[in-house]
Amino acid sequence: MRAFDPYWVVEEAWMRNSIRRHLFCGLFGLVLLGMRPAACCGLNETIETHDDTRMTMSVAGTVTGAKAVLVLLVGGTGYLALDGSGCPQRLKGNALITKRPLFDEAGYMTVLVDAPTDRHGKEGLGGFRIEAQHAADLGRVIAGMRAQTRLPVWLIGTSRGAISAVNAALRLSGAAAPDGLILTSPVTSGREGAIKAWVAHSVFSLDLEDIKMPVLVIVHAEDKCIRTPPDRGKVILEKTEGVREQFVTVTGGPGWEGGKGLKACRGKSPHGFVTQDAEVAAGMIRFIETGAY
Repeated sequence: MRAFDPYWVVEEAWMRNSIRRHLFCGLFGLVLLGMRPAACCGLNETIETHDDTRMTMSVAGTVTGAKAVLVLLVGGTGYLALDGSGCPQRLKGNALITKRPLFDEAGYMTVLVDAPTDRHGKEGLGGFRIEAQHAADLGRVIAGMRAQTRLPVWLIGTSRGAISAVNAALRLSGAAAPDGLILTSPVTSGREGAIKAWVAHSVFSLDLEDIKMPVLVIVHAEDKCIRTPPDRGKVILEKTEGVREQFVTVTGGPGWEGGKGLKACRGKSPHGFVTQDAEVAAGMIRFIETGAY
């Protein structure tokens, strides 16, 4: 694998070292002082990953004045199908995608990570979320952003994205390791005996005891997703060894009348903190900045 500064492969519209000044969206969308055209979600950057694959991410924000970099790992298949403007064409209603503009406005750079090229099928990341290669891929993202920005880098994973975030947090070290971990509506309950073995995977499929960094876990009291029972979220912090930890149960919102099952795992439900993006994003930011949600 060819390394570049130290992990990046330059693609699309990057100008050399432009991340230190401003970002371009597409060929002409100049971004100044953290502002960008409404149609532009971020700048696509592609890196080399496992087994000659590649992984694209959408990077938004400017280094000047930024407080940290937030690497966002969505749930579901994890396949976003990012377009040329860094906007996802799939999973648009994911809780982290809807909160992303709020992080940008609060002075954070955000990195929305797509699935690698060998995971663009129907199952997406599937069982790959717990693999060491997946953690190594995410480590290249973290180390690359840290080298380019000299900022702290936090991982935020929601739903099945929490499995990916936990995998990276416990396996990575040095420049590739995140500075902190935030899990929202984490998958804590799998289905044993399913046709696809990876359906049984949850955050508990990994060695949570190896996580030593700050950890925030957020659930919604009315989450009816069968894979994310809210009372199981606090068990995560009984296993991790974070230097500081907090478990938060969010209440309120419109609730959910669709019953308990997979339909309740969508972003437009308590599982995704529907109508409560500002509240939850503000709590995440407080935890990063002050240590308490």
